[in-house]
Amino acid sequence: MRRFGRTLAAAALALAVVGGTAGWAVGDSAQAVTGPPPGAAAWRADTAAGRPLPDPAGTPPHEVARFFAGLDDAERRELVRRHPLTVGNLDGAPVTLRYEANRLAILATGEARYASLASPGRRILAFDPRGRGQVVEVFGDLGRAAHVSVVVPGSDSDATTYDAKRAPATGPAGMARSLRAAAGEDTAVIAWTGYTTPVGVGLDAASGRLAEAGADRLVRFTEGLDAVGAPDPVLFCHSYGSVVGGLAARRTDATDLVVFGSPGMHADTVAGLHTRARVWAARGPSDWIADVPNVRLAGLGHGADPASPAFGARAVPAGDVHGHTGYLVPGTRSLAAFAAIAKGEVRCLPVR
Repeated sequence: MRRFGRTLAAAALALAVVGGTAGWAVGDSAQAVTGPPPGAAAWRADTAAGRPLPDPAGTPPHEVARFFAGLDDAERRELVRRHPLTVGNLDGAPVTLRYEANRLAILATGEARYASLASPGRRILAFDPRGRGQVVEVFGDLGRAAHVSVVVPGSDSDATTYDAKRAPATGPAGMARSLRAAAGEDTAVIAWTGYTTPVGVGLDAASGRLAEAGADRLVRFTEGLDAVGAPDPVLFCHSYGSVVGGLAARRTDATDLVVFGSPGMHADTVAGLHTRARVWAARGPSDWIADVPNVRLAGLGHGADPASPAFGARAVPAGDVHGHTGYLVPGTRSLAAFAAIAKGEVRCLPVR
């Protein structure tokens, strides 16, 4: 009875918080960007070597990889020239081809806010200018990496903010750079801002609507990594990104799923995720996410706290983490543990 009372109180608090923001949250509600990028219709109408091109919306990444394997270098480059946005976002296409396609697509926008993404040396694996923009960047050599990690960010991440000038080791790109530096040269880390994230704290952040769309995109992205021969990834999911990771967990081949600053994963326990991945959780002592009620009611809230002992995740030390975004700051115990997980060196920590 006491537990039921606490649940009702938490639910009431959640509704009060959301209700107090609903006036602006509804007005700022984001529409999830899904499906293939602009230009898909022209791509479908085209051919290469007399063959129809793979449907960017429905062709499995492994079939896309086989299609490109059947083309010669000149044919591949001609497709990049004619359809840079499609090739650049086509999971299963050769990685180096996607880098070049996205460089051309970014330059073609003519928008100053994207210009830095086309700088020499940047490895942009996906770029979609629709909405607030989405971008996926690789740090390291994906083609030769022994280990691959994917950073899945939370709210307020998009193509223009994900690498904004801010405190080091925060934001998707900052987190990816920090993890890669800690994990070493044989690890590639991908900053995956590949879905429409919530803006601020409001109804979008309190519901799973954007996370569901993001999970579908994350699953296809990991299938694309597998199709080009990359190692099975480790998913590092921050804040609302952990909701995405939780919804995608059973459909990915990730070896590990690491959540930090998580509001919940739409599961009551690790078993409820239905994944073979090892599940890890971290929460710092001053992270405001601890004040978010761990409930699911009327489509709001994300469920149990992954950092609680009852959830069953493996503990990541985070006692020296400051705030909500400090988990990958150099020198923290959490970053050292993350690097070890990324390299597959930590397998036996006891469940809390």
